[in-house]
Amino acid sequence: MPLNLILMGPPGAGKGTQASRLAARLRVPAISTGEMLREEVKRGSVLGREAKGAMDRGALVPDALIVAIIEARLQREDCARGFILDGFPRTVTQAEALDRALQRFGWSLHRVGSLNVPSDEVVRRLSGRRTCRDCGAPYHVELEPPRRDDTCDACGGALLQRDDDHESVIAARLEVYARDTAPLLDYYRDRGLLAEIDGRGKHDDVLAALLARLNLQTSGPTLAAS
Repeated sequence: MPLNLILMGPPGAGKGTQASRLAARLRVPAISTGEMLREEVKRGSVLGREAKGAMDRGALVPDALIVAIIEARLQREDCARGFILDGFPRTVTQAEALDRALQRFGWSLHRVGSLNVPSDEVVRRLSGRRTCRDCGAPYHVELEPPRRDDTCDACGGALLQRDDDHESVIAARLEVYARDTAPLLDYYRDRGLLAEIDGRGKHDDVLAALLARLNLQTSGPTLAAS
């Protein structure tokens, strides 16, 4: 049976970082809806243009678009051993749609991890993020600043702030999370799938807590469900 996981948490909780680390250990893909949508925005596709309007407001992209993208992605060959979803589902409606899709595939969820981070820490993390315009290298004005202000150490490109990392948009994203996504905690808790983890520690400590709370154990170079 594929090892299928979901990582939840507010914006800036570290879902992407931990999903990538888990994926490397489990040898399954980490699937980020945010990255998928940003790629569509960059391409200027119809979906990208529709998604950008919602993302710039800190709102959720319509369920029908997201569900269609995710269902197609889960049917790719690299998901045969399992997957880690980062950023989906974000509403109970999306969770129910995912349940129906997994049932059609003959799959089920192993566990759902929720990274808990206070709102003030979320604002500090996100508002300080910067990305190189040219090479994509990530920085943070407090935690990982460049040697020269607004200039990439690697290539000298300009460092930019994402539109959805401005404080007013972050506040809107947190409101959306509290209203639409937080009810998912009860949805998965009632099914005995939810594991809550403090997302404020060092990356290695958070990963160790995730492995323990998601009922995963070390088995040689990879991990296996217990």
